[in-house]
Amino acid sequence: MVVLVIDAQGGGLGKQLIAGIKKEIPDATVWAVGTNAVAASNMLKAGADRGAAGENAVVVACRQADVIVGPVGICIADAMLGEITPAMAAAVGSSTARRILIPYNNCETTIVGVGENSVGKLVQEVILEIQGGRRSGLQEKGEKC
Repeated sequence: MVVLVIDAQGGGLGKQLIAGIKKEIPDATVWAVGTNAVAASNMLKAGADRGAAGENAVVVACRQADVIVGPVGICIADAMLGEITPAMAAAVGSSTARRILIPYNNCETTIVGVGENSVGKLVQEVILEIQGGRRSGLQEKGEKC
């Protein structure tokens, strides 16, 4: 299973996600793709198996991943202080991979009905989703809603 972690800015969230995924799901292949080189570098330091940076890296990796993980802003053009390009958002949105999005309310988008959680709690929720522990009602890869 290829888990693609996408992050922007300094890659701090992605770094925590990758460390948690590699610890709890050691057989997963984890790719780190940053919108910039700093984010990609920090995620690689957390133990990602492969890493790259930039728009084309996001587009290509989204076609190959089984699961895409990142803040909700990765689906919104011009989010994360403009680091998410329209092509990146479209690649995430049109991918056949299962998307697990973290509800950060600092991506110029507010998600109502979502309580405040620590990053550590959100990382654990992501890991449970990847492991399939809470899969009821979720679509299989490739099925469209």
